[in-house]
Amino acid sequence: MMTEMAIQETAAEYPAFPMQRADPLGPPELYAELREREPISRIRMSVTGQEAWLVTRYDHYRELIRDPRVSADMYADNYPRQIPVPLELLRSVPRTIFHLDAPDHTVHRRLLTPEFTYRRIEGMRERTQQIADEYVDRLLEKGGPVDLMAELSLPMPSQAMCELLGIPPADRHIYHEWITLLIGTDTTPEQHAQAEITVVGHLEKLIAQKTEHPEDDLLSRLIARNNEEKLVSDRDVLNLARSLIAGSHETSANMITLSVLALLRNPEQLALLKADPSLDASAADEMLRYFSVSDAGTSRVVLEDIELGDVVLRKGEGVVASILAANHDPEVFTDPGRIDITRSPNNHVAFGTGIHQCIGHLVVKMQLGIVLGTLFRRIPDLRLAIDLDDVKFKNAAIRGVEALPVTW
Repeated sequence: MMTEMAIQETAAEYPAFPMQRADPLGPPELYAELREREPISRIRMSVTGQEAWLVTRYDHYRELIRDPRVSADMYADNYPRQIPVPLELLRSVPRTIFHLDAPDHTVHRRLLTPEFTYRRIEGMRERTQQIADEYVDRLLEKGGPVDLMAELSLPMPSQAMCELLGIPPADRHIYHEWITLLIGTDTTPEQHAQAEITVVGHLEKLIAQKTEHPEDDLLSRLIARNNEEKLVSDRDVLNLARSLIAGSHETSANMITLSVLALLRNPEQLALLKADPSLDASAADEMLRYFSVSDAGTSRVVLEDIELGDVVLRKGEGVVASILAANHDPEVFTDPGRIDITRSPNNHVAFGTGIHQCIGHLVVKMQLGIVLGTLFRRIPDLRLAIDLDDVKFKNAAIRGVEALPVTW
């Protein structure tokens, strides 16, 4: 039997997650090596020191995430966490829909589903285009160089979500600060707790206002629908709003910025996009596949022993089902390291799969396609104002950059 010291030494030898990247825009090189020789392998979470399994093949990913014998409960003891907040503090915060299992997850999703149908999302297209044009207008008025992250990538999706939910645009900074602290790896427990108090307090007031004076927005409709059907508690409605904000804010901002970087580094693909607006949607899909910014967003805890490939995952063990590794599997995607905005089919899993597939995936894809097409066709000579080597990438659970100076 291994001694406690031997077990600790063995864990220390496991690759640290997230893994280092030679190319800051590409996946960790170790993913390809592991996928070939040990597609289900052991890792150590660099922030918490937890041991977990890492899944790097597309077929294994889909099989595991669709298996009801795994749990999305982030508050479980061995859930692979990327934030340095003590588990006791995390457990004091209500779970979001991302970390609920059936049947609770099923009920919450049912309440949201009418808001994210294809027809309703298409109805947002005109306003989304208007918002994108407004931000590009401001860029042109200001003139380069500008920080694209601060002037477009972050505020544009933030405004869109504020309008969708009915949150006054003047208050959106509250939610941005909350998300930044939530996903940051340097957040202190005290900062995390205070941010939660601020956001919950603001949402409580907003929900009370919309209960008394409903408007034509998603939050008002959620409140009215829940009052009719009595699916969840009032606090659950608040948590659904928190989930939507958390799921859209930082992810969309980083996808816009990284996609701009990638297109600038691939001029032949950029030329295709500039010349053909019909490629906007497929360009968005390819960027979502290539970057998969929420790489560990489908981490899980095993509820029962599961045989996956040649490995048995034991009850209680944590698993990181890597979205990024799955989306770069050469068995599914030809030449996965190459960006191809005409790629078809493109059956990526950037939004997850199964019951936890991102409910807002149509919004994110539409928004990203519109922003990229609008930006590059209206500012065709957009370029980096610094060297790529000088771009600072975020130390956070969601891949992104601190800033992106551009000019034209």
